[in-house]
Amino acid sequence: MQELILSQEVKQALQEKKPIVALESTIISHGLPEPLNFKMAQHVESIIRSNGAIPATIAIIEGKIHVGLNEDQLLLLAKSDNVLKVSRSDLAYVVSQGFSGATTVAATMIIANKAGIKFFVTGGIGGVHQDYNSSMDVSADLEELARTSVVVVSAGIKSILDLGKTLEYLETKGVPVIGYKTDYLPAFYSSKSPFKLNLRLDTVTELARFVIVQEKLALTTGVLVTNPLERKFELDYNELAKIIDKSHQKAQIKGIMGKKLTPFLLQDLALETKGKTLKANLELIYSNAKLGARIASKYYKMKQEE
Repeated sequence: MQELILSQEVKQALQEKKPIVALESTIISHGLPEPLNFKMAQHVESIIRSNGAIPATIAIIEGKIHVGLNEDQLLLLAKSDNVLKVSRSDLAYVVSQGFSGATTVAATMIIANKAGIKFFVTGGIGGVHQDYNSSMDVSADLEELARTSVVVVSAGIKSILDLGKTLEYLETKGVPVIGYKTDYLPAFYSSKSPFKLNLRLDTVTELARFVIVQEKLALTTGVLVTNPLERKFELDYNELAKIIDKSHQKAQIKGIMGKKLTPFLLQDLALETKGKTLKANLELIYSNAKLGARIASKYYKMKQEE
């Protein structure tokens, strides 16, 4: 891969073997409205720092892959209309053409792994779309989890997707899906879905130990840690499912598909729930940032004690 541009803070943390947590940039440029997106990006980084780790937001700026962004770069992502959404298949194109791009879960995992960053925090991962039988639409996030050894902390799988098929897909690929203090898969805006998980761990120490053992066994898949949204912020799973079905119908009528589908659905949900999903989205990101930083910090402490 083309040489990465590391911020001074990230470079120093790598040299000193300090905990680092990677962050995607798609949520800044395509996931949240302005100026909320910029404020969110700043706050997430501050949460990671206050929990003992170094934040490393990843993005492509004018063809250069950056790991760790300054305030001006975050603001550029938040304000620009010309930032492309970049997954694995787009990475070489955006870099070779000198464009600017915001990295999805898949692209962020690739770059974080290349930089030597073990932990990555996001809101929710992509997955198998509900219209899979007709569209064959499966997020590249799942394949990346199957092949790239990065620990991803999320609030489960985005509620707009087929959670059951996505969970089966990950199991087939051998990706550990761990419920943090939960037996059931979190459903992004809801703390609990009907789908039971095979793995549960209740402490940060257990999670860090799991990652260390995964490495010692030379298991090369990613690890998905699912962190339920606090119940005071969640939306009712069944009620939300009805709204999601309506949003999908609107998308079909408008002919919206591919990369444009998820942003459309999330925006429509925010409108239909009068902003409740937007509030939940922010809270789950902040919660995931805290947990991700705590796991990373414990992992490095345990590695040093070995």
